Amino acid sequence: MEFRGLKPGLAVALLALALVHPRPAPAQLERLFEAPVVDGKDVVWVPTPDTAVDRMLALARVGPADLVADLGSGDGKIVIAAARRFGARGLGIEYSSDLVEISRRAARDGGVADRVRIVQADLFEADFRAATVVTLYLLPSLNVKLRPKLLEMKPGTRVVSHVFRMGDWEPDETERIGSSDVYLWFVPAKVAGRWQVSGAAESRFDLVLEQRYQRLGGRAVVDGRERPLSEAELHGDQIRVAYTDAGGVRQVLAGRVAGDRMESADGRWRAVRVRPG
Repeated sequence: MEFRGLKPGLAVALLALALVHPRPAPAQLERLFEAPVVDGKDVVWVPTPDTAVDRMLALARVGPADLVADLGSGDGKIVIAAARRFGARGLGIEYSSDLVEISRRAARDGGVADRVRIVQADLFEADFRAATVVTLYLLPSLNVKLRPKLLEMKPGTRVVSHVFRMGDWEPDETERIGSSDVYLWFVPAKVAGRWQVSGAAESRFDLVLEQRYQRLGGRAVVDGRERPLSEAELHGDQIRVAYTDAGGVRQVLAGRVAGDRMESADGRWRAVRVRPG
């Protein structure tokens, strides 16, 4: 865990809090921090509890095919656990050279140095686009600052945070661990705009989608008449929408989004974005 922009003496206060409360509540931590964020300086690291490490990785459904990037990786315990217990590859991004050496040594001692890479870098400048899972234990201000970068990652990428949220980007799942929470987000595909759908019940019509993170709204436009969506769900690159046609029959479109195209798994319908949102 990295905290940035500390007032003098707050490092001592934070470490004392961590000793008394191994899983301090968000309100306890946030009351300590009032100074603005200063990238790459005044960093304090507090290790993620082992129980939280396990649940973060389990909640993110980490497996052998995953690359787990831990931002502010500290002693490397999250990426090492991802490799040892889940068979994944790990990328730790840590600013402190001392912690980088400690975590590299721990990876070697743990027998996973071939699957875990620790780099010394500022997490705001590092390239972790190849990751399929991103883990965080950072203050909300840092999570929000990272949010645009996370939202540019491949749809379906899992982002999991211990204790702290992402501002107004609501989590897809939440799990309670002792006195704190773990949050999971799936990076949503960008689907806002006007789509031309073919092969569905009406043969050809327009679908207008409005989007705020993974939350969707919109309407189907059939023969010039607008029909509100009765269902609209987005889970990574998987989309499902429903509307009622002119005959009062509920029509459901479920498929996968790939850039400016989407299509059902069986190929019965497809859509092309003709106007971005």
